Amino acid sequence: MQQKQMGLAEWGMLLVLSLLWGGSFLFNGILVKSLPPFTIVTGRVLIAAVALNLIVRATGHAMPRDGKAWAAFFGMGLLNNMIPFCLIVWGQTHIASGLASILNATTPLFGVVVAHLLTADEKMTGNRLLGVLVGFAGVAYMIGFDVLRDLGANVLAQLAVLGAALSYSFAGIFGRRFRQMGMAPLIPAAGQVTASTILMLPIALIVDQPWTLAAPSAETWMALLGLALLSTAVAYVLFFRILATSGATNLMLVTFLIPVSAILLGAAILGEQLQAKHLIGMAMIAIGLAAIDGRLFARVRRREV
Repeated sequence: MQQKQMGLAEWGMLLVLSLLWGGSFLFNGILVKSLPPFTIVTGRVLIAAVALNLIVRATGHAMPRDGKAWAAFFGMGLLNNMIPFCLIVWGQTHIASGLASILNATTPLFGVVVAHLLTADEKMTGNRLLGVLVGFAGVAYMIGFDVLRDLGANVLAQLAVLGAALSYSFAGIFGRRFRQMGMAPLIPAAGQVTASTILMLPIALIVDQPWTLAAPSAETWMALLGLALLSTAVAYVLFFRILATSGATNLMLVTFLIPVSAILLGAAILGEQLQAKHLIGMAMIAIGLAAIDGRLFARVRRREV
């Protein structure tokens, strides 16, 4: 079957999604100073769920009531939110964020393999595998290979982050069913975060006991709203739109772009300095994405002939 390919609109949505998820690092940087991790995650999905369900009603849509749809929502909530969020939160308490970012960028590597094994229309190709490897190397170079010195220490924490990346790859494949069920991207986005809220709320109440925390500041509330509304609600509508039109392996390329967005946002908003390794890493990621897309390389080959 024909391999799915992204057009300009899909690449544009992927870039916007990377900005939204890259911005989550800025929001989380504020939130972790005053809120415990599970409270942040639960607040994130809870506010997003309320917002998306209101939009569903305002736009004249209706959430499904059948058990099959909600089983799919809970499955997606587990694979795309609860499991990876909890593994990453726990992993990052033991390893540096740079190493965690590199390990998280293995998502497309897992995705290529999982999609090849479980789908008929997203098979592995030489260009795609080469592009994923070059893009991953670009992420590692941009963040800095010095963080790899910690490999071998805190193995369980590293395996936890790798487990999160694997869970994301399975979520991409699992989420393909929503298009087959005839759902507009808004519906699974709302259903997933609603299911995630139901799953996460008891954990936050038992572990963090948020009623014992100090009242959040205005800055904390603004960061939580940004994380929930932009990096979650809007982001997941785009997520399911790209998934429906371009497939799981193309969607997972966003994990290469998230560090780029985070670094560029840090430079633009926080005044952080761009270094040569950042620019070189971004160039490597661009080459990797071009190899995965394939059209530019095919055009070059035709000209040579």
